[in-house]
Amino acid sequence: MRTFEVFLKKAGKDEFRHVGAIDAADAELGVTLAREAYVRRGEGDDLWLVDRTHIVVGPPAFVRGNHDKPHRHNDGAAIAERRRQQRETA
Repeated sequence: MRTFEVFLKKAGKDEFRHVGAIDAADAELGVTLAREAYVRRGEGDDLWLVDRTHIVVGPPAFVRGNHDKPHRHNDGAAIAERRRQQRETA
């Protein structure tokens, strides 16, 4: 058995949205089961199945935010200190 993640999209400019997962023996059966489970009432016009073994997961250390960016939160203290030192040495 393989697990497929199911994505649906309405016609137009909407994006694909994850709607669930299906367990199936192969991709052809997966598409059939996904259609029966997720598209019976016209919830989407396009259907994607992605085999879960093909999903790439970013490591937590890579995905974690980098909060060590002092240049983004400059309160002017470093510049004021540098100018003060320049005045004192001049």
